[in-house]
Amino acid sequence: MTETSLYTVDGRAALRIERALAHPPEKVWRALTEPSQLNQWFPFDVESTLEVGGTVRFSDRAGGPLTTGVITDLEPPKLLAYTWETDHLRWELSRTATGCALVLTHTVHDRYGTASFAAGWHACIDWLDAVLAGRPTERPDNMDGTHERFVAELGLDQGEVTEVPEGWRVRFERQLVRPATQAWLALVGDDEPTVGGPLPAGAEVAGFGVGTLTEAVPGKALAYEWLADGTPAGTIRWELGEGTGHGARAVLTQTGPSDRSNDQSRAVSACHDRIEDLAAHLASTPKATPAS
Repeated sequence: MTETSLYTVDGRAALRIERALAHPPEKVWRALTEPSQLNQWFPFDVESTLEVGGTVRFSDRAGGPLTTGVITDLEPPKLLAYTWETDHLRWELSRTATGCALVLTHTVHDRYGTASFAAGWHACIDWLDAVLAGRPTERPDNMDGTHERFVAELGLDQGEVTEVPEGWRVRFERQLVRPATQAWLALVGDDEPTVGGPLPAGAEVAGFGVGTLTEAVPGKALAYEWLADGTPAGTIRWELGEGTGHGARAVLTQTGPSDRSNDQSRAVSACHDRIEDLAAHLASTPKATPAS
């Protein structure tokens, strides 16, 4: 049994994963705290001073920089919690008739990255279970499908509508599973757009007239006016930036005037469909081979 949910605590996103394990809490506790077991399933090599206030060191096996945290809660064999730079991880164990229930709560600033975190932690807990059972850990070749499933399950495919001085704004933020170079190519094709030039078909949001291309920053941003009755009514803008894992973060916004509020619901639907089409296209596209 596995349950995954997302909620908000003090303005931050809290990802909660509960997994039933067929092992007693004491055995799972050792796998959470003893490096000889922990480093077989945790995504980084970990060294810690096992006391409240003790330092936790995370070594990136790929050669990245050392990161650190501090133990905030420690109640063997029930509770272990610590910071990881700005994140907070809380591991809780409770005895059940068949073993124990493990609950991981990962609290982060980056709400739209939590689908990536959920996919990663589910794989890690699978490896934890394998270590506990004495089985070899099998690393998945591709977690794109798991990531996309969690985007939908956690409601991360939904947009935000806000009032702005000039009227309204619809905003979608979406973690992608491919880098910005591939996402940009999917939006603009082989020809780089220029301000005042034609809008690439891949960047158009359906159902809204296309006006002047007002911004074109290669690989990063693209914006154009949308038309109502042949007159500019607002702006549609794409932005690509760094996301979690190996994918880019896409932000699609559309603005409109307050006297065209009827277009707001159409914008929500059209922007949702367009950014989800982009995400699905990229998920079905092979990863680009890094240049040598």
